[in-house]
Amino acid sequence: MSLYACRNFIGRSLILVGEIGGNDYNLPLIRGRSIDYVQSYVPLVIDSIVSTINELIKMGAQTLVVPGNFPIGCFPSYLTTGVSGVSNNEGYDPITGCLTKLNEFSEYHNKMLQTKLNQIRELNPNIVVIYADYYNAAMQIYNSPDEYGFTNGVLKACCGGGGPYNYNASIRCGDASTILCDEPDKSVSWDGVHLTEAAYKLIFKSLFQGQYTTPEFYSLCPRPSTSKGTVISSSSI
Repeated sequence: MSLYACRNFIGRSLILVGEIGGNDYNLPLIRGRSIDYVQSYVPLVIDSIVSTINELIKMGAQTLVVPGNFPIGCFPSYLTTGVSGVSNNEGYDPITGCLTKLNEFSEYHNKMLQTKLNQIRELNPNIVVIYADYYNAAMQIYNSPDEYGFTNGVLKACCGGGGPYNYNASIRCGDASTILCDEPDKSVSWDGVHLTEAAYKLIFKSLFQGQYTTPEFYSLCPRPSTSKGTVISSSSI
């Protein structure tokens, strides 16, 4: 493929940048580092994301989707292992049961990321940079799980190693001793670290058909109308 053809291809593509940073934070947190310590990584992670975006723009990218971080304080893995400096008797959101400080950490990352994305937009007014709000798209599930059909315990892994959150770092999903739920589509977490297909599907719809992107996809790609002015649904295309 020629350089011109490559730039043309990239320019016509919707490029998903990330989500970046999850593993950079997970490893030190799991190894017992405090949230305050790991927070010092955030500027480095954000700089890497910005560098990646700028390089893609140089290569011809015109439309990029940049996701934020998930509410990791709701993940069974962290709820089971805990976080350094957070007591078992404190730090839990009274509504969701999630670890408040970990979710605040995710929000800190997302706020800094959005600040940098605004700067990129100012420097590149002809480039579309879309922020995908993974955090709030997921939090709607944790705040109202029954409303979305997640009735198997929103903070409990479907496939895991037992315990209150069905998570055990020594027992991976698929091991002989794994405890598997009967209806994965009614669970939010698959293995304590990753979400179920049902949860990801809802998040996808919230992003690409809802209000959890900045700017919203509908403002960029409005659905065409028929001659009678009715909207053509995606199922009819």
